Amino acid sequence: MNFELNEEQEQIKYSVREFAESEILPNVMDWDESQLFFDELRPQLADLGLMGVIFPEEYGGSGMGYIEYATIIEELGRVCGSVGLSVAAHNSLCSNHIFTFGTEEQKKKYLVPLAQGESWGAWGLTEAQAGSDASGTRSNAVRENGHWKVNGSKNFITHAISCDTLVAVAVTDKEKGNRGISAFIFDKSMEGFRSDHKENKTGMRASETASVVFEDCKVPEENLLGNVGEGFLQAMKVLDGGRISIAALSVGIAQGAYEAAVKYAKERQQFGRPIAEFQAIQFKLADMATKIEAARLLTLQAAYLKDNDKRVTKESAMAKLYASEIAVQVSEESVQVHGGYGYTKDYPAEKFWRDSKLCTIGEGTSEIQRLVIAKQLLRV
Repeated sequence: MNFELNEEQEQIKYSVREFAESEILPNVMDWDESQLFFDELRPQLADLGLMGVIFPEEYGGSGMGYIEYATIIEELGRVCGSVGLSVAAHNSLCSNHIFTFGTEEQKKKYLVPLAQGESWGAWGLTEAQAGSDASGTRSNAVRENGHWKVNGSKNFITHAISCDTLVAVAVTDKEKGNRGISAFIFDKSMEGFRSDHKENKTGMRASETASVVFEDCKVPEENLLGNVGEGFLQAMKVLDGGRISIAALSVGIAQGAYEAAVKYAKERQQFGRPIAEFQAIQFKLADMATKIEAARLLTLQAAYLKDNDKRVTKESAMAKLYASEIAVQVSEESVQVHGGYGYTKDYPAEKFWRDSKLCTIGEGTSEIQRLVIAKQLLRV
């Protein structure tokens, strides 16, 4: 497989890079310090087609593939992990769940405005007692009088406050285990729907993360996604694609941290010469660059398979596992190359370091990725 970008893909890559460096970079630390969600970027992201990257034009999308998508998320992550994370969650989770499992009516009503960038989408799987064990969902939905009545809550939800549309799962038959979990489309204006506690995070601070509470929330019957009892399996399939975006985000964060280390190493003088001339620093940079390239290739392989309608459960988990863990390693080494300055907010290394850690947790921890990979390896 040749993963060299073609001319059109190169143009996409550099247009996103130019946008990130001109419109995002000057604001990165202000947004991070204030935890200010960058909603003012939404129209610009929409104009670039980044709010509906992987969806057909008939649904308001850009009609791009996962190779382009991974490239876009990497370029955003290279400058700001928060922006990369929000664009990834909007595309891969909420919007993609509706695109993959929704009816034509649901797509026209909900996916089109999401893909056109009229609002942010949110996706609810995690709960206080259902994190890695997503089958432990306790939110419940009961059908009555032509609608579903939903009660419960969801935690760690990207765009829980700013979204207009949320896809979330709830138990519809507790006797059936994960086969008794169903998925629903929620509108923020629905009776009984409210956003709750915003998290004060270590990294990715400008990407809004909060909780959602359902209190006798009335959901129309036609907002059921697919069939009753299919929600858990749908969510697992959505995560297969979502993990490609988190792998790409990890590669971007690692690339940004590496570039910051190279720049600093060329400028910082010790013992009468740039520290880039010392073998100890050169070996660090060599290892960082090698790990990033390996992670990028794993990510592009998963994207290529997804574009060709192949099963990607193992490959996306491998890409997400490796890329997220090297993002932490590379960003930590970037801090080390910077020395004491790497531990200050005057240089970008510390933010890459803080942002990187979430990639080993969100959309399935590294431990869950290893379980997924092992299960695929041992299938008979």
